Amino acid sequence: MIRFAAITPHPTLIIPSIGKSNLNLARKTVNAMKQIGEKFRAVKADTIVIISPHGPVQYDKFMVNYSPTLRGGLGSFGDQRRFIFENDRELVDEIVKLSRESHLPVGLVRELELDRGALVPLHYLISEKDAAYNPRLIHMSFSMLPLEYHLRFGEVLGKVLQGSSKIVSLVASSDLSHRVSQGAPAGYSPQGRIFDRKVVEIVQRKNIKGLLEMDPNLIEEAGECGLRSITMLLGAISGLRWETKSLSYEAPFGVGYLTANINIK
Repeated sequence: MIRFAAITPHPTLIIPSIGKSNLNLARKTVNAMKQIGEKFRAVKADTIVIISPHGPVQYDKFMVNYSPTLRGGLGSFGDQRRFIFENDRELVDEIVKLSRESHLPVGLVRELELDRGALVPLHYLISEKDAAYNPRLIHMSFSMLPLEYHLRFGEVLGKVLQGSSKIVSLVASSDLSHRVSQGAPAGYSPQGRIFDRKVVEIVQRKNIKGLLEMDPNLIEEAGECGLRSITMLLGAISGLRWETKSLSYEAPFGVGYLTANINIK
């Protein structure tokens, strides 16, 4: 069953050994991630499910990592910590089976190295001090199909996870607009801030239908990389009683960072 859910950004600069002096510029995000980590560890999930925009994305199908062992680190960015998890392939098999029965395209891939979209949240979720706690991990990515497919896939995902006897934590790794301010990575657009405000409002108000009503031109102009992850997560918890326990938003480097701790009742 799903006992914990969160929306997290994934800038490597919020990891202390990488961000260093820049860490203070994203202090709201760092503090929110610490709170999410504390809530996550209190739940003691058997399995973590992370939806990452930087996994092996394919245009016409959802992809799930099927490697027996999932590992990775951010050594190329300057952080020496390494993560190793056993894949929960039992749950993966159930997700794939029900997805295909629901006529949703899903594929399996073997990628040993976890991407930064998964590794940055894991840095805050898994404490180095608790070496005895070693949950399993499911690592998946979205497709480029319409948002309706992502909501439906999320509903299938939620049905499988909620029907499991395992305690599951679900994380949508997702940066918002990359065009929020002058000097932003994808260039500035006034639509970037508008897009981010809409997404934050949707999450706060639990307006899942509002995701599907967003203007495609606005989404395109925003230069985002997380809307599909968020849509999948909200689809997964749509049948549950939930509320946004805490939420922070900032864009210190021109990219919108939404951090939301979702309380599953």
